[in-house]
Amino acid sequence: MGVPDGAAQQQSQPHAMDGKLPLAGRHIVVTRPAEQAGHLAEAIRSAGATPVLFPVLAIYDIDDRQPLLDIAARLEAFDLAVFVSPNAVSKTLGIIGGQRRWPAHLRAAAMGLTSERELARFGVTEIIAPRLRFDSEALLELPELQEMAGKRVVVFRGDSGRDLLGDTLSERGATVEYVTCYRRGKPDLDTGPLLRLWAGRQLDAVLVTSSEGLRNLAEMLGEAGREMLKGTPLFAPHARIAAAARQLGLRRVVPTAAGDEGLMAGLIKYFSSPDDGRHPAEAAQGAHSHADPHAYPDHGS
Repeated sequence: MGVPDGAAQQQSQPHAMDGKLPLAGRHIVVTRPAEQAGHLAEAIRSAGATPVLFPVLAIYDIDDRQPLLDIAARLEAFDLAVFVSPNAVSKTLGIIGGQRRWPAHLRAAAMGLTSERELARFGVTEIIAPRLRFDSEALLELPELQEMAGKRVVVFRGDSGRDLLGDTLSERGATVEYVTCYRRGKPDLDTGPLLRLWAGRQLDAVLVTSSEGLRNLAEMLGEAGREMLKGTPLFAPHARIAAAARQLGLRRVVPTAAGDEGLMAGLIKYFSSPDDGRHPAEAAQGAHSHADPHAYPDHGS
């Protein structure tokens, strides 16, 4: 699902708005990269709301594919391949898949259900992944990653990111190689349609799934848009994202459990409260008391 002409795309709502669906009549901003927004957007539609797609991260192909091709030629040498995101899966296997088969012995590790689904799409089914939190810390807690002495690990990731995973595996005795398989950037989008929806009181919540995406969103919106964002419920599936949102002055931060399922559960719980039917502009005055940042316990993602 793309974003036409760089504008916020308001997805049509096929469900009858009879008031029985938990998010009936709501408009929810989805800020995921366009390539990864489909599953979450469909879940929002199924709950009766209208997803408004506004990707705040753009995913680009790498300029030099040779390092990735070199790794593809010697995959048999590795004991574990770690994919840090769904983009890492699609960009890596989109190239490697055209060169060779995935080695039968090589286990893959991923940090979320979306990455697992993407790996399965490429025929990789031996996957190590956490179940409750979807981050490096959760992956490192798994039993399979404790005894790493003598193991060789390749980590497929974007052009920047935390080194915690590789550093920790190295401390446990593994030899770790990083491979850049995509680049991230801030999209050049027209924010006008999104700001008009806000001004028309047609936006009820914003979903942000990375700290980098949150920073991009704040920059893209400009001063007027940031003021509207401050009074809008922002749902964050990781404690780091929630903390970054509070540092930006957002008043209605709602941490949720990890993944699409966690975001949807958080949305439904939040909007089931009688007080949450107000538009953000109406609620801003009482935002501090209404959306206590500790009302929902922080969860990892």
